[in-house]
Amino acid sequence: MLPLMHRFATSDIDSLINNVISQRELVLTQAALEAMTTNETLWFRDNYPFEILRTTVLPQLAQKQDKLRIWSAASSTGQEAYSIAMTIAEFLKTHRGAFNRGIEIIGTDLSTAVIKTASAGTYETLSLNRGLNDDIKRRYFTLNSDQSMTINADIRKWVSFRHFNLTSSFASLGKFDIVFCRNVLIYFDAERKTVILQDISACLQSEGTLLLGASESLGGASDKFKMIIQPTGLYYRKV
Repeated sequence: MLPLMHRFATSDIDSLINNVISQRELVLTQAALEAMTTNETLWFRDNYPFEILRTTVLPQLAQKQDKLRIWSAASSTGQEAYSIAMTIAEFLKTHRGAFNRGIEIIGTDLSTAVIKTASAGTYETLSLNRGLNDDIKRRYFTLNSDQSMTINADIRKWVSFRHFNLTSSFASLGKFDIVFCRNVLIYFDAERKTVILQDISACLQSEGTLLLGASESLGGASDKFKMIIQPTGLYYRKV
């Protein structure tokens, strides 16, 4: 918090916190949120959710008669949302004609800074090496003169990003077939976590799919979902 104290000429941490709580300075409030957000992410994180998506969930939805909609909640700098898009691209190679009504992947995050990075779709070498092999890079990225790489347009066209707080109303998001809400619920207390999961259930289509982080559980929202266990891992289906 010291950089924030210097930036906003605050003499002590208590004054800084009080200003954030009272929201006397919206710029300060957003800066504090950026500073407290870890934004830890990588490509195809944990692998098994994307295997479940490719081998189980996408085949079940392949013939749906309207647009496929997927939400990547707490999407950080965009790796998860783009990993979902690349998984779909791989699936379509052997299932031509699937999802012919369109594909929409929405990534949301509390941090406006990471939304900007995600929307640009350009990543430095260090980030690219966290979960991507050379074959994936060749197929889905374009190399830039500074050795950064940008996600190809045929993948980016499916993906958009927006600022969103998981404690606010979900009404503006619409309905989804699949929700990735991974490695974010651990930051909420049990009561708030239950409310978020109930809201996710409400914005899922009938029998929609929820994928949580490996260390996360349904808690007080266990009546809203059925656990599906597979050899590669588990996921949840709305009941």
